[in-house]
Amino acid sequence: MKINFKSMKGYMSTFFVLLFHLASTSQTIRNEVQIAFMADVHFADVYPEFEDLNPDVYTDTVNGKNVLIRSMESQLHSTRLFNENYFAFQAALDDAVRRGIKIIAMPGDFSDDGQPVHIKGLKKIMNRYAEEYNVSFFMVNGNHDPTRPFGKQSGERDFLSKHGRLQPIMSTKGLYTSSTIAEEPTVIAKEIAEWGYKEILEELKAYGFFPQQKFRYWETPFSTYDYEDYTFKKAELASKLDNRISSSATLKTIPDVSYLVEPVEGVWLLAIDANVYTPKSDGKGFNGSGIGYNEVLTYKRYLLEWTEKVVENANRLGKTLIAFSHYPMVDFNDGATDEMKQLFGVNSFQAHRVPDEVVGEIFADMGLKVHVGGHMHLNDTGIITTKNGNTLTNIQTPSLAAYPPAYKLMTIKNTSKLEVETVVLNSVASFNSFFENYKKEHDFLRDNFPDRMWNDTILASSNYLDFTNIHLQELVRWRLLPNNWPEHLKKSLLNKSGWQLVQKVLGEDFSEKELLLKMNNAGVSETDFKNWSGGDLILDFYRLRNADGIALIDIEPNRLKTFSFLFDVLQRQTGNEDILSLQLFALIFQKQMNGEESMKFKVHLE
Repeated sequence: MKINFKSMKGYMSTFFVLLFHLASTSQTIRNEVQIAFMADVHFADVYPEFEDLNPDVYTDTVNGKNVLIRSMESQLHSTRLFNENYFAFQAALDDAVRRGIKIIAMPGDFSDDGQPVHIKGLKKIMNRYAEEYNVSFFMVNGNHDPTRPFGKQSGERDFLSKHGRLQPIMSTKGLYTSSTIAEEPTVIAKEIAEWGYKEILEELKAYGFFPQQKFRYWETPFSTYDYEDYTFKKAELASKLDNRISSSATLKTIPDVSYLVEPVEGVWLLAIDANVYTPKSDGKGFNGSGIGYNEVLTYKRYLLEWTEKVVENANRLGKTLIAFSHYPMVDFNDGATDEMKQLFGVNSFQAHRVPDEVVGEIFADMGLKVHVGGHMHLNDTGIITTKNGNTLTNIQTPSLAAYPPAYKLMTIKNTSKLEVETVVLNSVASFNSFFENYKKEHDFLRDNFPDRMWNDTILASSNYLDFTNIHLQELVRWRLLPNNWPEHLKKSLLNKSGWQLVQKVLGEDFSEKELLLKMNNAGVSETDFKNWSGGDLILDFYRLRNADGIALIDIEPNRLKTFSFLFDVLQRQTGNEDILSLQLFALIFQKQMNGEESMKFKVHLE
């Protein structure tokens, strides 16, 4: 997205285009292929079927169905929702079905930690859409599915009890013991353990991980046949998990479930398993995944050789190749990563997950044109063009479980062009199903732990987009601002109005009369600056960073103009050490807002 802060005409144009996307429905055009990419669903079954839970443990019972949800407090400290995404996933599927979409790709973190109870619930929903609407799902795993290659005992301490307190549930004894009045006694339920590759794939085998008769083609990095001598029996043999073990010496016992599939004539989907689980130094188990392609270059180089072969074959056979995986292949910070490390620290804003430039260069130079990723919960487009003139477009799909809740709709027009648009989930039926349960939780915290009490305005959310927006506000307050922001920068911004910030930046360089004249020429007033604070500036930074153009719904036009004015005067100041951090922040803000278009754009494949 490129925002010209000095031209509100351009802003309003973008705004009304966005409203059109929210209200309209795409038409299925003959001979086109449409694919919906739904990333980071983090599905958890809120109506689970446990074999070994006492009914008293559940959060609630509604119409004869047991409800088990995580606490609102836990959601507001997490970068993802745990409960409402149950409804958001189905709303996204309903939207895709209305558009006539038959292919849905899921770039990882389809589950929240690969727990059996949730994987089974996810399968039940997907089975229904496959049977009723003839939808084909193609999944690839993320770092949350599985969290470890061979699974592990686990649980959660922050389910919500019917009394508003926390309810710890563990898969086996000894993992956690309740110790405060804020918690119910710990209970045991075996299906809250975390599954590994084998169990997850067995449950979800119908959704891309294994070949099917209806597919025109299917292969793995380890299969030995080619397109011309393909048979379903050969694919069945190649798909056995024992034949899909990583060829890396470090990862030699771990499956790699990457696959290539041709679901419809002429379209190839390349699903890359970019999870890397390195052995722990003590030899006891494995570290979690989460870094992505930087580790792929070290530990899974066979995937590079395979991808290059797939690209060559796609070109030879005239196939349109779309790659997808859980992790981004290109920098997702719009060129601001170095400045972010300098200002916030090398470990902030998930800087360790930014792919090195060489990652994009390698895949671009092997001829890969487009890749769809998730993991970061960002709406973003990254484009890299190498010295050799090869271009790779990396499309970051937002999460359905965070702000902004959205999925990507790709329309393959022909072999040389495709179109991508972002579909926002503004309205989600039943998203407020658990608000009364959260009210009990809020009352309990108010009476017993007021320092942990969250802002209950989230329970007045009018729609799902608004709900996720307030979730982000609380996440910034409870987690992101305390953990990621240096004290000197917080001191410069918090508890100050926009008007005070402008005055601080200009110092004695301008009289008030000169300042007002300059503001008048820019089309902003003193009142416009007094209508927001430094805290609002920080929140809008996160909104725009996460949502790109979608955030324009939630930011007043005049506020953007005042930001532009502030950033302009900041960059003009020299020799004032007191505002150096503000200048760097302004530079990051502006870079983030001037990245590639992410709402609706075309990708040329030639």
